[in-house]
Amino acid sequence: MKKRTLTAFLAFLIFIPVVVIGGVTFQLFVYLLASIALFELIRMRKIDKYYIMVILALLCLWLLLLPASSGLSFGFEKWEAFMIFVLLLLSYTVMVKNKFTFDDAGFVLLAITYVGMGFFYLMETRDGSAAAGLANIFYVLVVIWATDTGAYFCGRAFGKRKLWPEISPNKTVEGAVGGIILAVAVGVIFHVVFPFSYDMIIVIAVTVLVSAAGQIGDLVESAFKRHYGVKDSGNLLPGHGGILDRLDSLLFAVPLLHFINFFT
Repeated sequence: MKKRTLTAFLAFLIFIPVVVIGGVTFQLFVYLLASIALFELIRMRKIDKYYIMVILALLCLWLLLLPASSGLSFGFEKWEAFMIFVLLLLSYTVMVKNKFTFDDAGFVLLAITYVGMGFFYLMETRDGSAAAGLANIFYVLVVIWATDTGAYFCGRAFGKRKLWPEISPNKTVEGAVGGIILAVAVGVIFHVVFPFSYDMIIVIAVTVLVSAAGQIGDLVESAFKRHYGVKDSGNLLPGHGGILDRLDSLLFAVPLLHFINFFT
């Protein structure tokens, strides 16, 4: 517990200043986190020995993370460059005589999309106007943190019915509800202090949606680990696991807020 608390404190000291600084510093930091997260997934499947594939996957991920305003298209649209990567990846299965299989290629493509989508929209959230972008990203962070905190304590105090025991044996229905309740309370307070251009009822509804999406994101990553027989996605953060273990909820919640145009 002491190691877990110390790691969380040190991560907080690094992450929050980078978020506040924003700009290129934040973008480079997100590129680093996304690259580690992708490698964690590749290592889960035990295909990290295919170095050419790993390099190609990272290049494709970095392409997807390029901001819409970057202008670095290299003569191609993003989707065209992505399709070129698909062709290269399929060709690689032939180069290694099908030791790296079609199924492996599909896994890598989905992993890139999953990680790339979440971290791209994390950057898009911060890249709004100076004040709005910072407020938006802190809204997501506090709602996710409140969800995790509420789920943990309500689950320990009142948890009886398992939420999804085949995937995450310790999660309970009571914990999930408690997470949403605390998230809504925190979201309401945030809206009062840093008001959005929406009525309170809209903010409450969106906060419920974000909290639920974050919990689904957590379960999705738990399903990955259960399927591949690993306890944590990595060991970068002592007591917490890997980058995916800490940011899985954000990878679901942040894109959703953009899909519903909550951040405008």
